[in-house]
Amino acid sequence: MRTLYVTDLDGTLLRSDVSTSDYTNRTINRLAQQGMLFSYATARSYSTSVKVTRGLDAHIPLIVYNGAMIIDNATGKILLTNFFGDDAHALLSDLLAHGVYPIVYAFVDGVERFSYVPERSSRGVLDFVATRQGDRRDNPVASADDLQRGDIFYFACIGEEETLEPLERKYQRMYHTVYQKDIYSGDQWLEIMPKAASKANAIRQLKALLGCDRLVVFGDGKNDIDMFELADEGYAVENAAPELKAVATSVIGSNDEDAVARWLSEHAEIGEK
Repeated sequence: MRTLYVTDLDGTLLRSDVSTSDYTNRTINRLAQQGMLFSYATARSYSTSVKVTRGLDAHIPLIVYNGAMIIDNATGKILLTNFFGDDAHALLSDLLAHGVYPIVYAFVDGVERFSYVPERSSRGVLDFVATRQGDRRDNPVASADDLQRGDIFYFACIGEEETLEPLERKYQRMYHTVYQKDIYSGDQWLEIMPKAASKANAIRQLKALLGCDRLVVFGDGKNDIDMFELADEGYAVENAAPELKAVATSVIGSNDEDAVARWLSEHAEIGEK
Protein backbone atom coordinates (compact mmCIF):
# COMPACT_ATOMS: atom_id res chain seq x y z
CA MET A 1 0.00 0.00 0.00
CA ARG A 2 1.35 3.41 -1.00
CA THR A 3 0.42 6.30 1.30
CA LEU A 4 0.58 9.97 0.38
CA TYR A 5 1.08 12.44 3.25
CA VAL A 6 -0.02 16.05 2.65
CA THR A 7 0.13 18.99 5.05
CA ASP A 8 -1.07 22.58 5.00
CA LEU A 9 1.67 25.18 5.53
CA ASP A 10 0.60 28.30 7.46
CA GLY A 11 -0.44 27.45 10.99
CA THR A 12 0.34 23.76 10.44
CA LEU A 13 3.82 22.92 9.16
CA LEU A 14 5.03 26.51 9.62
CA ARG A 15 5.68 27.83 13.10
CA SER A 16 4.28 31.17 14.24
CA ASP A 17 7.47 32.89 13.02
CA VAL A 18 6.53 31.73 9.49
CA SER A 19 9.33 29.20 9.11
CA THR A 20 9.93 25.48 9.31
CA SER A 21 12.19 24.47 12.16
CA ASP A 22 15.51 22.66 11.75
CA TYR A 23 13.86 19.60 13.27
CA THR A 24 11.00 19.65 10.76
CA ASN A 25 13.39 20.15 7.84
CA ARG A 26 15.72 17.34 8.91
CA THR A 27 12.86 14.95 9.62
CA ILE A 28 10.99 15.46 6.35
CA ASN A 29 14.17 15.49 4.25
CA ARG A 30 15.28 12.22 5.84
CA LEU A 31 11.91 10.50 5.52
CA ALA A 32 11.46 11.63 1.91
CA GLN A 33 14.91 10.33 1.05
CA GLN A 34 13.92 7.00 2.60
CA GLY A 35 10.81 6.81 0.45
CA MET A 36 8.01 8.70 2.24
CA LEU A 37 5.60 10.17 -0.33
CA PHE A 38 5.01 13.70 0.94
CA SER A 39 3.69 17.05 -0.25
CA TYR A 40 2.33 20.27 1.14
CA ALA A 41 -0.77 22.12 -0.05
CA THR A 42 -0.91 25.86 0.38
CA ALA A 43 -2.53 29.05 -0.87
CA ARG A 44 0.97 30.47 -1.23
CA SER A 45 2.83 30.73 -4.52
CA TYR A 46 5.77 28.51 -5.31
CA SER A 47 8.25 31.34 -4.75
CA THR A 48 6.95 32.33 -1.30
CA SER A 49 6.47 28.68 -0.30
CA VAL A 50 10.10 27.78 -0.89
CA LYS A 51 11.22 30.89 0.99
CA VAL A 52 9.29 30.04 4.16
CA THR A 53 10.30 26.36 3.95
CA ARG A 54 13.95 27.14 3.38
CA GLY A 55 15.90 24.04 4.40
CA LEU A 56 13.19 21.68 3.20
CA ASP A 57 15.06 20.48 0.12
CA ALA A 58 13.48 17.07 -0.39
CA HIS A 59 12.53 16.10 -3.95
CA ILE A 60 8.77 16.37 -3.46
CA PRO A 61 5.81 17.77 -5.43
CA LEU A 62 4.24 20.95 -4.04
CA ILE A 63 0.57 21.98 -4.31
CA VAL A 64 0.43 25.79 -4.51
CA TYR A 65 -2.17 28.51 -5.05
CA ASN A 66 -4.80 26.33 -3.31
CA GLY A 67 -4.46 23.66 -6.00
CA ALA A 68 -4.06 25.76 -9.15
CA MET A 69 -0.65 24.18 -9.73
CA ILE A 70 1.49 21.22 -8.69
CA ILE A 71 5.21 21.97 -8.98
CA ASP A 72 8.32 19.83 -8.52
CA ASN A 73 10.26 21.15 -5.53
CA ALA A 74 13.63 20.09 -6.93
CA THR A 75 13.33 21.55 -10.43
CA GLY A 76 10.54 24.15 -10.27
CA LYS A 77 8.86 22.38 -13.20
CA ILE A 78 5.07 22.62 -13.35
CA LEU A 79 3.60 19.12 -13.22
CA LEU A 80 -0.14 19.89 -13.38
CA THR A 81 -2.30 23.01 -13.78
CA ASN A 82 -5.92 23.96 -13.06
CA PHE A 83 -6.36 27.36 -14.74
CA PHE A 84 -9.29 29.55 -15.77
CA GLY A 85 -10.49 29.68 -19.37
CA ASP A 86 -12.28 32.61 -20.97
CA ASP A 87 -14.55 32.82 -17.92
CA ALA A 88 -11.77 34.73 -16.15
CA HIS A 89 -12.59 37.86 -18.15
CA ALA A 90 -16.28 37.79 -17.24
CA LEU A 91 -15.38 37.29 -13.59
CA LEU A 92 -12.93 40.18 -13.65
CA SER A 93 -15.52 42.46 -15.25
CA ASP A 94 -18.02 41.60 -12.54
CA LEU A 95 -15.52 42.28 -9.77
CA LEU A 96 -14.69 45.66 -11.27
CA ALA A 97 -18.39 46.48 -11.59
CA HIS A 98 -18.63 46.01 -7.80
CA GLY A 99 -15.67 48.31 -7.23
CA VAL A 100 -13.28 45.46 -6.40
CA TYR A 101 -9.84 45.68 -8.02
CA PRO A 102 -8.19 42.33 -7.33
CA ILE A 103 -4.66 41.05 -7.57
CA VAL A 104 -4.68 38.89 -10.71
CA TYR A 105 -2.24 35.99 -10.92
CA ALA A 106 -1.42 34.80 -14.44
CA PHE A 107 1.29 33.64 -16.79
CA VAL A 108 1.89 36.65 -19.04
CA ASP A 109 4.04 35.89 -22.08
CA GLY A 110 5.11 32.71 -20.31
CA VAL A 111 6.21 34.50 -17.12
CA GLU A 112 4.33 34.26 -13.81
CA ARG A 113 3.04 37.68 -12.67
CA PHE A 114 0.70 39.15 -10.11
CA SER A 115 -0.92 42.28 -11.52
CA TYR A 116 -2.84 45.09 -9.83
CA VAL A 117 -3.80 48.72 -10.45
CA PRO A 118 -2.12 50.70 -7.62
CA GLU A 119 -4.32 53.79 -8.04
CA ARG A 120 -7.51 51.72 -7.61
CA SER A 121 -6.31 49.11 -5.12
CA SER A 122 -7.59 48.76 -1.56
CA ARG A 123 -5.36 49.44 1.43
CA GLY A 124 -5.22 45.70 2.02
CA VAL A 125 -3.94 45.03 -1.50
CA LEU A 126 -1.29 47.73 -1.20
CA ASP A 127 -0.20 46.45 2.23
CA PHE A 128 0.08 42.93 0.82
CA VAL A 129 2.05 44.07 -2.22
CA ALA A 130 4.42 45.97 0.08
CA THR A 131 5.37 42.65 1.69
CA ARG A 132 6.41 41.34 -1.74
CA GLN A 133 8.93 44.06 -2.62
CA GLY A 134 11.61 42.70 -4.92
CA ASP A 135 9.41 39.80 -6.03
CA ARG A 136 10.03 39.20 -9.73
CA ARG A 137 6.28 38.53 -10.20
CA ASP A 138 5.32 42.05 -9.07
CA ASN A 139 3.51 43.72 -11.97
CA PRO A 140 1.74 47.04 -11.25
CA VAL A 141 -0.33 48.05 -14.27
CA ALA A 142 -2.00 51.23 -15.45
CA SER A 143 -5.56 50.10 -16.11
CA ALA A 144 -8.15 47.38 -15.63
CA ASP A 145 -7.65 46.27 -19.24
CA ASP A 146 -4.09 45.26 -18.36
CA LEU A 147 -5.41 42.89 -15.70
CA GLN A 148 -6.91 40.67 -18.41
CA ARG A 149 -3.60 39.67 -19.97
CA GLY A 150 -2.19 36.17 -19.89
CA ASP A 151 -3.37 32.77 -18.65
CA ILE A 152 -5.18 33.62 -15.41
CA PHE A 153 -5.35 31.13 -12.57
CA TYR A 154 -6.05 33.05 -9.36
CA PHE A 155 -7.78 36.21 -8.07
CA ALA A 156 -7.07 37.69 -4.64
CA CYS A 157 -9.53 40.30 -3.36
CA ILE A 158 -8.65 42.10 -0.13
CA GLY A 159 -11.16 44.50 1.34
CA GLU A 160 -14.19 45.06 3.53
CA GLU A 161 -16.47 42.28 4.70
CA GLU A 162 -19.65 44.04 3.57
CA THR A 163 -18.31 44.11 -0.01
CA LEU A 164 -16.62 40.72 -0.24
CA GLU A 165 -19.07 38.49 1.63
CA PRO A 166 -21.96 38.99 -0.86
CA LEU A 167 -19.55 38.31 -3.72
CA GLU A 168 -18.38 35.09 -2.06
CA ARG A 169 -21.99 33.92 -1.81
CA LYS A 170 -22.50 34.81 -5.47
CA TYR A 171 -19.41 33.03 -6.77
CA GLN A 172 -19.14 29.99 -4.54
CA ARG A 173 -21.18 27.70 -6.81
CA MET A 174 -19.42 28.80 -10.00
CA TYR A 175 -15.84 28.81 -8.78
CA HIS A 176 -13.69 27.55 -5.94
CA THR A 177 -13.72 30.33 -3.36
CA VAL A 178 -11.92 30.78 -0.05
CA TYR A 179 -13.27 33.52 2.20
CA GLN A 180 -11.45 34.19 5.47
CA LYS A 181 -9.37 36.60 7.51
CA ASP A 182 -5.63 36.42 6.96
CA ILE A 183 -4.00 34.95 10.05
CA TYR A 184 -1.15 37.46 9.92
CA SER A 185 -2.67 40.81 8.87
CA GLY A 186 -6.29 40.28 9.94
CA ASP A 187 -7.46 41.55 6.53
CA GLN A 188 -10.52 39.99 4.91
CA TRP A 189 -9.63 37.96 1.82
CA LEU A 190 -11.75 36.50 -0.96
CA GLU A 191 -9.72 34.14 -3.11
CA ILE A 192 -11.28 32.93 -6.35
CA MET A 193 -9.97 30.02 -8.40
CA PRO A 194 -11.29 27.73 -11.11
CA LYS A 195 -13.69 25.08 -9.82
CA ALA A 196 -11.05 22.41 -10.48
CA ALA A 197 -8.47 24.28 -8.39
CA SER A 198 -8.78 23.14 -4.80
CA LYS A 199 -6.47 21.45 -2.35
CA ALA A 200 -8.65 18.35 -2.45
CA ASN A 201 -8.73 18.10 -6.24
CA ALA A 202 -4.99 18.71 -6.60
CA ILE A 203 -4.33 16.07 -3.96
CA ARG A 204 -6.60 13.68 -5.85
CA GLN A 205 -4.59 14.38 -9.01
CA LEU A 206 -1.27 13.95 -7.20
CA LYS A 207 -2.44 10.75 -5.57
CA ALA A 208 -3.21 9.30 -9.01
CA LEU A 209 0.08 10.61 -10.46
CA LEU A 210 2.08 8.87 -7.73
CA GLY A 211 -0.04 5.71 -7.73
CA CYS A 212 -1.07 6.04 -4.09
CA ASP A 213 -4.11 4.32 -2.61
CA ARG A 214 -4.10 5.89 0.87
CA LEU A 215 -4.08 9.52 2.00
CA VAL A 216 -3.14 11.13 5.34
CA VAL A 217 -3.44 14.92 5.76
CA PHE A 218 -2.67 17.65 8.31
CA GLY A 219 -4.19 21.11 8.69
CA ASP A 220 -5.39 23.97 10.85
CA GLY A 221 -8.06 25.95 9.00
CA LYS A 222 -11.60 25.70 7.69
CA ASN A 223 -10.20 25.74 4.16
CA ASP A 224 -8.56 22.38 4.94
CA ILE A 225 -11.90 20.64 5.49
CA ASP A 226 -12.21 19.51 1.87
CA MET A 227 -8.92 17.64 1.97
CA PHE A 228 -9.82 16.14 5.36
CA GLU A 229 -13.05 14.82 3.84
CA LEU A 230 -11.04 13.24 1.01
CA ALA A 231 -8.43 11.64 3.28
CA ASP A 232 -8.34 8.26 4.99
CA GLU A 233 -6.93 10.02 8.07
CA GLY A 234 -6.84 13.72 8.91
CA TYR A 235 -4.92 15.25 11.83
CA ALA A 236 -5.66 18.75 13.09
CA VAL A 237 -2.96 20.65 14.97
CA GLU A 238 -3.84 21.87 18.46
CA ASN A 239 -4.17 25.47 17.23
CA ALA A 240 -6.66 24.47 14.50
CA ALA A 241 -10.13 25.90 13.99
CA PRO A 242 -12.88 24.07 15.91
CA GLU A 243 -14.62 23.23 12.63
CA LEU A 244 -11.55 21.30 11.44
CA LYS A 245 -11.05 19.53 14.75
CA ALA A 246 -14.64 18.34 14.49
CA VAL A 247 -13.90 16.36 11.31
CA ALA A 248 -10.37 15.24 12.25
CA THR A 249 -9.28 11.70 13.02
CA SER A 250 -7.39 13.14 15.97
CA VAL A 251 -5.81 16.33 17.28
CA ILE A 252 -2.01 16.44 17.57
CA GLY A 253 0.34 19.06 19.05
CA SER A 254 0.56 22.66 17.86
CA ASN A 255 2.43 24.07 14.89
CA ASP A 256 4.99 25.58 17.28
CA GLU A 257 5.73 22.08 18.60
CA ASP A 258 6.65 20.61 15.20
CA ALA A 259 3.62 18.38 15.57
CA VAL A 260 3.42 17.27 11.91
CA ALA A 261 7.09 16.28 11.70
CA ARG A 262 6.90 14.47 15.05
CA TRP A 263 3.82 12.53 13.92
CA LEU A 264 5.53 11.60 10.66
CA SER A 265 8.68 10.53 12.48
CA GLU A 266 6.65 8.08 14.54
CA HIS A 267 4.04 6.87 12.03
CA ALA A 268 5.01 7.53 8.40
CA GLU A 269 5.49 4.55 6.09
CA ILE A 270 8.81 4.70 4.23
CA GLY A 271 10.55 2.67 1.61
CA GLU A 272 7.49 2.79 -0.66
CA LYS A 273 9.18 4.00 -3.86
